[in-house]
Amino acid sequence: MRYRRVTRWQTLPLLTGVALAALVAQNPALAAGSTRGDHQSTQVQASYTAYDDTYYEDAIGKTGESLRTALHQIISTDTQKLSYSQVWDALKATDEDPANPANVVLLYTGRSQSKDSNGGGADQWNREHVWAKSHGDFGTATGPGTDIHHLRPTDVSVNSTRGNKDFDLGGSEVEEAPGNLTDEDSFEPRDEVKGDVARMIFYMAVRYEGEDGFADLEVNEKVGNGSNPFLGRLSVLRKWSAEDAPSDFEKRRNQVIFDKYQHNRNPFIDHPEWVDEIWK
Repeated sequence: MRYRRVTRWQTLPLLTGVALAALVAQNPALAAGSTRGDHQSTQVQASYTAYDDTYYEDAIGKTGESLRTALHQIISTDTQKLSYSQVWDALKATDEDPANPANVVLLYTGRSQSKDSNGGGADQWNREHVWAKSHGDFGTATGPGTDIHHLRPTDVSVNSTRGNKDFDLGGSEVEEAPGNLTDEDSFEPRDEVKGDVARMIFYMAVRYEGEDGFADLEVNEKVGNGSNPFLGRLSVLRKWSAEDAPSDFEKRRNQVIFDKYQHNRNPFIDHPEWVDEIWK
């Protein structure tokens, strides 16, 4: 087996043994997770997780292409794939509102909405492919089309507004989703989820490398990628990942996917510093 299932998760600075214990004892704030609302630019530091000695064992200490190859193998091994219909119930668990278990939190609007109001009608929520499914033409096929690491509940009309646009800065504010901007060929999500979006995109680029009949997904520096298996803009996504650190909501979501559904993790939530180790 590649890993032992661990239920406890936390992020700490990358120190080991007595030095780690002593430093945390002197400064308990080092053990605190990030929270929504802090969107100032931050320096991403190396981190230690409870999975480094098990799940990520083959990746620790690697950089560049060696790290990418190791992570691809880790997150592609012993996974459970969902059907597109199973995604509905999975999202009701992964994106549950911590303040109201009957609701989910919608990605772009931040609105808390009844889990049962899913569908295709106005003001309902549906399944947004953050890596637009036309970028690589994988549709809703089991695999990238049903991978809940990048599928999120969104308002139906806001989902339509985003469409298959790449991610970039600027544009006009989306009327139904204040804080989100869009223009002809790009979409900029609200500050609270910029890092979430970036880390989902980086996960997809490492998870899907042209195997199993699907395209090799790659992040590039362009917008307007159309049906090519590319999504941009890389420099902007890197910036978003650095400025919006993983939140408690994002960490919980990663854990639920690992424990209950796909049994794999988004490594860029656990180790956000790995973004700059792979994409330089």
